[in-house]
Amino acid sequence: MTVPSVTAPARDLAQVRATLLDLARPCWVVRGPDGVDVTADAGLAARTEVLTAVGPLPPHRLGDHTFGAFHGVRYAYAAGAMANGIASPAMVTALARAGYLASYGAAGVVPARVDAALAELATTLGELPYACNLIHSPSEPALERAIVDACLRHGVRCVEASAFMDLSPEIVRYRLSGLSTAPDGRVIRAHRVIAKVSRVEVAELFLRPAPAALVQRLLDRGDITAEQARLGHLVPMADDITAEADSGGHTDRRPLMVLLPDLIAARDRIRRDLPELGEVRIGAAGGIGTPAAAAAAFAMGAAYVVTGSINQAAVEADQSEATKTLLAGAGVADCTMAPSSDMFELGVQVQVLRRGTMFATRAHRLYDTYREYAGIDAIPAARRGDLESAVFRRPLTEVWDECVTYFTERDPAQLAGAVDDPKRKMALIFRWYLGLSSGWSIRGVQDRTADYQIWCGPAMGAFNNWVAGTHLAAPAHRRVAEVAHHILEGAAYLTRVGQLRTAGVRLPSEIARYLPAPREES
Repeated sequence: MTVPSVTAPARDLAQVRATLLDLARPCWVVRGPDGVDVTADAGLAARTEVLTAVGPLPPHRLGDHTFGAFHGVRYAYAAGAMANGIASPAMVTALARAGYLASYGAAGVVPARVDAALAELATTLGELPYACNLIHSPSEPALERAIVDACLRHGVRCVEASAFMDLSPEIVRYRLSGLSTAPDGRVIRAHRVIAKVSRVEVAELFLRPAPAALVQRLLDRGDITAEQARLGHLVPMADDITAEADSGGHTDRRPLMVLLPDLIAARDRIRRDLPELGEVRIGAAGGIGTPAAAAAAFAMGAAYVVTGSINQAAVEADQSEATKTLLAGAGVADCTMAPSSDMFELGVQVQVLRRGTMFATRAHRLYDTYREYAGIDAIPAARRGDLESAVFRRPLTEVWDECVTYFTERDPAQLAGAVDDPKRKMALIFRWYLGLSSGWSIRGVQDRTADYQIWCGPAMGAFNNWVAGTHLAAPAHRRVAEVAHHILEGAAYLTRVGQLRTAGVRLPSEIARYLPAPREES
């Protein structure tokens, strides 16, 4: 039977919406003397003809409940790390206190600052759960080791592993050094890993135990015990794997509707082969900027959702007001790809905001130059002069001097590799611009606005379209916990609307969408 349209008078549409939004209670579609209506009144439903109904769906019931139970959070929602500390201690703290998991943006941050940030979080949050980003840095392995050392020193119980193309000794060290055996024989995983991936072949590395050769290497150098080496063969490398679709920063721009089912299928296949490893949850990231996107991800089987781009326009993000204003004006099509700083030589790209900045164009010029010439001295004088005036705004010899100072403090091995390799030296010089450009954005350097590197995916534009005309349109009102609340509440609301639509109910267009209403404290 096809259920007729809800025919509540226009003046009652607000009440219909409020009924659907009362997510903790069931909702009935009934036929009464005035037509078809929606009610949460069980007594009224008992006295009228019930056409269909939906059960309670509070936001904390979205996704896989084991995600919250395992990580000690209330919601199947996480805020992914944004590099250079944009995902700040303040952001992590605000979300942790509201029942969400958040990851500190350690990538690109000098070890001393990471250490200070993790010390602050340990003091501020105590036993509340949070994570720290561990980004794969194949050209700077010392940085990976320093981040893992800091996580171990401050008792960080979870890392978000990102941009990995292969397992490194440091991610394996973190995982295995937290293994022990409970009195009942269960393997205790004190160090949890959430791997953010965009390829099945990388996901499989985290779905399986650590490679025996890496385990033996760590054992030989005393980083793990013999018992931890043994237990390492009994657990997968990750507890959760996030399908990273079309996101800001490092991304393969895979469609979520293709990537997520692909990773779930890979997980299920490996679980059939290795059932003793237990289940690994698969979450969704990339494009999650609206309730509709979150609802779609949960409907496709995501255990949890992860937001990124939208959070850096929030109050708690360590990002300049100038950049937050640019982000708040972004549209869905205002993103593009540009060479990355951390994997420049490999040709890896990141997704950035195009509107209001020339960073992407200038970064591509640097990469094209790197590919074309063997070293700085081989660049024709006219082209070198153009780069010095338009991009670097100083002689390349001065840039190299700054590189020497920087890497002497951060990772001296980088300099050793450039002594007899002109192309390596050129790469370090070009990475100077790529590395500093995000810092100019974070600090809001006024004379470098055109060079801002702002990591951003299309979710930012979708978010801006969704909140247009509401209090969240203004960056000053975008607090991360409230944004998370509205995305999950809206996802639950839209899921109920979808359930009714599947049952044949047609709801007025005015209420078949979710708009964030300001909380009283806003």
